[in-house]
Amino acid sequence: MASAKQGKGCGGRCAEVVGFDFTMAFQPIVDADTGAPWAHEALVRGTAGQGAGWVLGQVTDETRYAFDQSCRVKAIELASSLGLRDAKLSINFLPNAVYEAETCIRATLAAAARTGFPPDRIIFEVTENERVVDRAHLQSIFTEYKRQGFLTAIDDFGAGYSGLNLLAEFQPDILKLDMELTRNIDTDRTRRSIVGAILTVCNDLGITPVAEGVETAGEARALRDLGITLMQGYLFAKPALEALVARTDTAYEPA
Repeated sequence: MASAKQGKGCGGRCAEVVGFDFTMAFQPIVDADTGAPWAHEALVRGTAGQGAGWVLGQVTDETRYAFDQSCRVKAIELASSLGLRDAKLSINFLPNAVYEAETCIRATLAAAARTGFPPDRIIFEVTENERVVDRAHLQSIFTEYKRQGFLTAIDDFGAGYSGLNLLAEFQPDILKLDMELTRNIDTDRTRRSIVGAILTVCNDLGITPVAEGVETAGEARALRDLGITLMQGYLFAKPALEALVARTDTAYEPA
């Protein structure tokens, strides 16, 4: 595991821009066949390790845009300083904070160029848990991100406002299945059936599925048997504050 000096935050810049400082924890998305990280998701944290809820609770309508931009830059700079090179970097974005995608991307591209981080290894996740005010606007964001060479993902699929309606309008590169769908999937026939149907859609549309919230070996094996190889959850690694998990010892073969 690589690590960095704790409490670096944004070097004071975040505080100047949004009124408070924050940093990132990283949780790997693991290839369950090998145990190697396929990507690392950047998760916002307070500089003393406070959770995302604490951080987001300080964001106002007036600072939402600046916060969203600062998160992107911070995630890229910190991941680069920690030596992330081969795996992808997944960054959450707030769709209701993005005004013009092309303009917003400039700061991301500048941070990538400054740190030498390849833009084609950056994934932008939009969570289904956030109600999208303007779907046409979100479509334009996805289109511009893809045009610029970024990967796109719908996070927490199956737990939010829109479900299949959102997927019908926006076809991302990656679909992350919410933990409520993966929980106890090894003993729950209904969940296996639902996830199997979602995987059929993913296969038809050329979308890469990722299972979130995997906590037990049984869940991992059941998901692997269904054809999911990319997983994220405490079974593999918890989020690490300002650090990257280099590899896990957990790998699974189909039954």
